[in-house]
Amino acid sequence: MSAATGPVWDPQRYLAYAGERGRPFVDLVGRLDALDPRVVVDLGCGPGNLTSLLADRWPAAAITGIDSSAAMVRAASDTKAAERITFVQGDVRDWLASAPEGGVDVLVSNAMLQWVPGHLDLVPGLVRAVAPGGWLAFQVPGNFGEPSHTLRDELAAEEPYAAHLHGVAVPSSHDPATYLRALQDLGCEVDAWETTYLHVLHGPDPVFTWVSGTGARPTLQVLPDDLRPGFEDELKRRLRAAYADDGRGVVLPFRRIFVVARRPR
Repeated sequence: MSAATGPVWDPQRYLAYAGERGRPFVDLVGRLDALDPRVVVDLGCGPGNLTSLLADRWPAAAITGIDSSAAMVRAASDTKAAERITFVQGDVRDWLASAPEGGVDVLVSNAMLQWVPGHLDLVPGLVRAVAPGGWLAFQVPGNFGEPSHTLRDELAAEEPYAAHLHGVAVPSSHDPATYLRALQDLGCEVDAWETTYLHVLHGPDPVFTWVSGTGARPTLQVLPDDLRPGFEDELKRRLRAAYADDGRGVVLPFRRIFVVARRPR
């Protein structure tokens, strides 16, 4: 999930909605036509629960999961998946700098690139890492105009919080056509699309639970201990107003952007 040095991620909080977070990964990998890849890499593997699906699909492949978060890598290494997958800690930029050209048959990145500033500039390097005829597949959120993000932005710009949150990490992404053209310019055959999932969340303040495990986590970590509870309470209040629960759960629209590209032979 994470890619570059930054927030300290909590695997258990991230897995609070494992089913909802995992569905886009399944949809993404389902569009890959790779038959017998020898080397498969999952960039931003998180706690490894989804990387294990790659091992299920391609049991003969050498599979590596890479994440910048030590906590995520520890969690992944403590699962049964570690018997079939090599999990390592590393930053995506460092990995690209050392990856041999054409060394990966299938390169997957799920909900990670949005955390890398200027990640569109990494696309040529990602393609170079893929073998001729190999596959690059990634998915990023595209919901940054939704209240789940804009309410955090608005509150973070208010005092007394703003003084502590200047420059805090926030995710961002591009529209599908931007990624499609960037990869076409590199000679790839590209399939790009978007899907808006309607996640039905239950429990107290479920949208806050969702965002506190991902998009809002860097903000909450940076805030001083004496300010964090007030920020959390006010963000919960605003999120409850934006995402009403009528007794059947809160509906969270979640737009995702998918790209599958094949490097020319």
